[in-house]
Amino acid sequence: MLKKASLLILIIGYIYAGVNHFRNPASYIRIIPQYIPFPVFVNYTSGILEICFGLLLAFKQTRPFAAAGICLMLIAFLPVHIQMIIDAPVNLGTFTVTPLVAWLRLLLQPVLIWWAWWYVAPPNPPR
Repeated sequence: MLKKASLLILIIGYIYAGVNHFRNPASYIRIIPQYIPFPVFVNYTSGILEICFGLLLAFKQTRPFAAAGICLMLIAFLPVHIQMIIDAPVNLGTFTVTPLVAWLRLLLQPVLIWWAWWYVAPPNPPR
């Protein structure tokens, strides 16, 4: 039951986050490190991937692909979170990312990776 409920939260969360890349692109583009080329393209591509992976999580047959994709995407986003720590405080619209918030966001990444991996990892063998 917990795994099904958390899967629904994960699906809704990634679809919402992906849509937000299109609703509020300036906030995302602002946090993309300057050394990454084509920040507008990167932002929209990230949004499309988050929406697609969120939708693919809904189906058992595509869930392993989606979960693995989310894990890789979150790893690819690590430079953004590290840059936010360096640049903090960062104003994202009405929200300010303080150094503490930036660190918490970075430390949340392994949890999010584990959460997605939970849907592709083989079950523990009985002992």
